[in-house]
Amino acid sequence: MNMSTESFIILIPATALVSSLLIYLFRKENLIVYLSSIIASILMFIFVIFLGKEIYLTGNISYNFLSISKTINIKFVADKPAILFASIASFLWIITNFFSIGYLKGTKDKKVAKFFYFFALTLFATTALAFSANLITLFFFYELITLFTYPLVTHKGDTESIKAGRKYFVYLIGLSLFFFLLAIFLTYSLKHILDFYETGIFDGSEDKKALLIILAMFLFGIAKAAVMPAHGWLPTAMVAPTPVSALLHAVAVVKAGVFSLYRVLNNVFTIDVLSSINGHYLIIIFASITIIFASIIALRQDNLKLMLAYSTVSQLSYIVLSFGLLNKISIIGGLTHMLTHAFGKITLFFCAGAIYVTTHKTKISELDGIGRKMPLTMIAFTIGSLSIIGMPLFAGFISKFLILKGVYYSNMYFVFVIFGSSTLLNAAYFFPIIYRAFMKVSKQDNEKYKEAEPFLLYPLLVTAFFTVLLFFLSGFIFKYLGDV
Repeated sequence: MNMSTESFIILIPATALVSSLLIYLFRKENLIVYLSSIIASILMFIFVIFLGKEIYLTGNISYNFLSISKTINIKFVADKPAILFASIASFLWIITNFFSIGYLKGTKDKKVAKFFYFFALTLFATTALAFSANLITLFFFYELITLFTYPLVTHKGDTESIKAGRKYFVYLIGLSLFFFLLAIFLTYSLKHILDFYETGIFDGSEDKKALLIILAMFLFGIAKAAVMPAHGWLPTAMVAPTPVSALLHAVAVVKAGVFSLYRVLNNVFTIDVLSSINGHYLIIIFASITIIFASIIALRQDNLKLMLAYSTVSQLSYIVLSFGLLNKISIIGGLTHMLTHAFGKITLFFCAGAIYVTTHKTKISELDGIGRKMPLTMIAFTIGSLSIIGMPLFAGFISKFLILKGVYYSNMYFVFVIFGSSTLLNAAYFFPIIYRAFMKVSKQDNEKYKEAEPFLLYPLLVTAFFTVLLFFLSGFIFKYLGDV
């Protein structure tokens, strides 16, 4: 593979890094800040698509950026799962740029440059993590994501934001240092290698108890995957501006978590090793607990963003569970759910943001009749909800169907009960909102408001459209991910 193609692996995160530099240099010129972020996101997505086409035609591409020792390197690899994650992050960055402009204007936020600066840095770290080829590189960019998103979580600067940011930081940095980093150290101590391999780092000849301990450390140390009880940071972080919640906590941060787990489970342990140590039971049990309990907690919320946050905790564990079913079809289902959940959930967060800027409403109990005054917004909300529930004709149905197919092949039929119960709970907290919006009449029916302004409305309509379109593109997705 020629160097020019390999260099695209570096060029993709570098695009966001250059954007952050331009934003800093021209921080007093909002127009340049906006254009820098928008142009960088478009270029990044184009580069990802180009690289994705290359690896589809010719195979995986690796690039050794920096050699620290014979066995420790900062190294990158472009394969199909990496392209999937990078394409989700880069494409939705384009859409979120426009939504963010509308949101910051609507809330009269004056810290525009700071917002977009850390946004760009986060996308730099996220795409670099997507292409990480070993545990050291993965850990480094995993930590950078936390550092770059902390200023976004605390963006408002009030007491609540600072308190939430402190919890966010302690959870993610603390758990990663005590468990994730220690798991990497133990892996290196046993095998003296850290690179990801299709055949895994472990081969099953190691002590089974030691491997189970290391697996547990990875599972809970990678707290961005929000497996209970390592989930408390995510709902707390909902104090951040809605664009932050939308892209970072529906796409970049949480998907960095489940993607990191994918790398560990698939390229450090492998299906065969996990089966030999019965590690899949640990994964499935904790993921199942998270799916059900997070859904129950979501059902009890009146704050719309907080409900969406607990819904995200639950949905992430669908992906984690799929990786523990130990068959290729469930793994493809989990990777596909990264895609479908991203579009469905970002649509819902966009809708929550548009409602807040337009009406200043944050509670579900305040949404009576809102569908009559903001019909397009609430139709988009309905589409996102139906996708998260997993209804046919919407993207979420495809990924959940694949995971269920994996459940059948794994003979773990009790997981069908988990899925069925969770689907009912999903419906129980989404359908009442839709009913309120379109069927109930507000006690303050004389309130004067209408659809959000274009910068808020059009992005949520675009993501809602793709939430439907992805259902009909499922054949292409299967074909691309078919041999992961």
